[in-house]
Amino acid sequence: MTSSDWGDWLPRAVAEADPETVSLWYLGCNGFAIKGRDGTVLWIDPYVGTGDPPRTVRMIPVPFDPVDVDAADAVFATHEHTDHVHGPSQAPILANTDAEFLAPDDSLSVARDEESWTDEWDVDDEQFSEVREGDELRVGEFTVHVVETHDADATHPVGYVIDHPTGTIFHAGDSKPSPTFPALADEYDIDLGILAFGSIGTVPDKETGEPVRTKWYSDENEIVEAASALDLDRLVPTHWDMWKGLTADPTALHEHARSFEYPERLEVVEIGDRIEL
Repeated sequence: MTSSDWGDWLPRAVAEADPETVSLWYLGCNGFAIKGRDGTVLWIDPYVGTGDPPRTVRMIPVPFDPVDVDAADAVFATHEHTDHVHGPSQAPILANTDAEFLAPDDSLSVARDEESWTDEWDVDDEQFSEVREGDELRVGEFTVHVVETHDADATHPVGYVIDHPTGTIFHAGDSKPSPTFPALADEYDIDLGILAFGSIGTVPDKETGEPVRTKWYSDENEIVEAASALDLDRLVPTHWDMWKGLTADPTALHEHARSFEYPERLEVVEIGDRIEL
């Protein structure tokens, strides 16, 4: 585990914040800390690893050390990839706070079997809770709906529609446009949608090390297609900052989105930024 480049200011900022509605802190990659006005804190896909150089090379700072996190009611994972389920990033949060780890089955398999969180950290198996599409969960002041998404690179991805009395957030993980999105737009009035975005680049093959044309995230047209299908008021693109060879310029999305009714607004955030619902 690499030490934080920023000390403990980000976990302290989350712990000490007193939002009027809901505050979100972008953790880089696809991670967020979310805190409601009554003090409930959710973490989704927090990742502070450096990848697996030279194949995957982290291009942004490590914004916090998970041992400094002392405010968490639940940690959610969207799917099983290492930048979404990662023991050194997430298990210390569970150990410090007794928070639940909520994730689909294949993500829990990583935590339980591949990484043995309960052996390596002070984590109890009772802190693990499996989620399935269609579940409705109550965590403090938030109601979280587990929904189907589309990410062919993952074995079992899900998304989370997070309802709060002051508004609704959708975290889609690494989903590309999905046939389920128009129905989600009909069922939920989504104020802020979090969608992964990146370029198509070359990444060294795991076995040979040879560069391979790689597309892991929605491109400019796909992310706007997804945002439009979801009727998003605000689109927050993520993941564009993370991996060498797959980084992208999110400001380019203004030109792609301008002729569509949705999203109504593009909101570009950088690692460490705080935004309000």
